[in-house]
Amino acid sequence: MFNAITHSQIYVADQDQALDFYVGKLEFEVHTDQDLGFMRWLTVNVPGDKSREILLERPGPPSLDEATAEQVRELLAKGAMGGTLFLSTDDCHKTYETLLARGVEFTDTPAERPYGIDCGLRDPFGNKLRFAQLFS
Repeated sequence: MFNAITHSQIYVADQDQALDFYVGKLEFEVHTDQDLGFMRWLTVNVPGDKSREILLERPGPPSLDEATAEQVRELLAKGAMGGTLFLSTDDCHKTYETLLARGVEFTDTPAERPYGIDCGLRDPFGNKLRFAQLFS
């Protein structure tokens, strides 16, 4: 029936700040940045994989009415409503050191797990990201 996941969505309070973080610090690529009139459609992808996009969506219309959007923004500001992204890397320790030097806030330092070396961080909006160097 289905054959791929093409888009995932996370809420961000400020799309320009999200670009600075995801593109400037994490080195994602901008896939689409288009003003649709009723919203800004802003997606990023990891370099070289345009088949999976992350929509960096500001809470608001058309998906949320303004009252609900304000509640979501308040929860984001408290760190109580983030999404989670799982990523892979070839060298967890090197990626950690690079991002740490760029001022990225980490929730977990690299640690060996049964599946690989794993690490956790948070974006400026409370969304959680984990990346792992997977064992073969």
